Amino acid sequence: MRVYAGMDPRLPIRDIAAHAQRIERLGYDGLHIAETIHDPFLASMAALQATTTLTVRTSVALALVRSPMAVAYSAWDLAALSDGRFQLGLGTQIRPHIERRFGAQFDDPTGRLRDHIGAVRACWRAFDGLEKLDYSSEHYTLNLLTPNFTPDPLPEHVKRPNIWMGGVNKKLVELAGQIADGFVTHPTNSHPRYLRELCRPGLLTGARHTGRSVDDIELVVGTQWILGKTQSDLDERREHNRRLLAFLYSTPAYERTLELFGWSELAPQLRSLIRDQRWNDLSTLVTDEVLDTLVPQATFAQLPDVAIEWFNGLANGILVAAPPDDSNDHLLSNAIQELRSR
Repeated sequence: MRVYAGMDPRLPIRDIAAHAQRIERLGYDGLHIAETIHDPFLASMAALQATTTLTVRTSVALALVRSPMAVAYSAWDLAALSDGRFQLGLGTQIRPHIERRFGAQFDDPTGRLRDHIGAVRACWRAFDGLEKLDYSSEHYTLNLLTPNFTPDPLPEHVKRPNIWMGGVNKKLVELAGQIADGFVTHPTNSHPRYLRELCRPGLLTGARHTGRSVDDIELVVGTQWILGKTQSDLDERREHNRRLLAFLYSTPAYERTLELFGWSELAPQLRSLIRDQRWNDLSTLVTDEVLDTLVPQATFAQLPDVAIEWFNGLANGILVAAPPDDSNDHLLSNAIQELRSR
């Protein structure tokens, strides 16, 4: 089982290098860089420059707010900088953020992401000198790349970036099965039941559509964890996860797992509190039953067994966020190494 770390979205940009070095020392396979308040490509560069073996993956960068050529340049440079340790993860986000935060278009997001990925790959083939840039699709047309604006090919020993996708809904999962190298689940939709009933069947459907094997698509579970050294630590950490779940499940796009468990009424109740600006009351709606069902919890010693119990046979990799406090890193490192050996 591959093990990946995340990063506090509010970590100052100056501290990303030290965080990446800690993740590398702990023995993780890779680091996921989300797009929140930092540019994910700048954050990835900081992490890659500070490490020597760690894979760094945007999980995910927002495709719909960027030109495919701009993304292709950034990923190419990061692959060259790191001798192939960079992987490009792309996603759509949701309509309010794309239209109202970024001022971009959200029409046909799945189709636009499909065409964006196709365009990025066409740019890379042109950069490598394999073919002339001539890409045309419903949403993007790219057919101009003169020598002055063409990067040098990557050295033969440097691995070209993989393209990953993240998402929740059926169309995006099936698209990942068709065209992505890997797929990362969202923290709200990482329960084994979601993986069995929606995610893996969707990847299989997409893979069959394009004649691929579903085994060619690496699946990483982006689950939350309640982790600590002792049971007392877990009890304290529960409230953080309760608040996070309450915020995330107020988003309509993330309701799939709630629907699977018959908790469809929770999301509109959360949105009602937000409309009334009752932010501090959100977590009161996430019961112990919801929290215990959806979020795995374990001491560091229990982590490998709990992870295998939940996800064995369902995924190739798993996200385990390192706690902010590094005083128990020796315990976490032992757990990561044991989990990687399973």
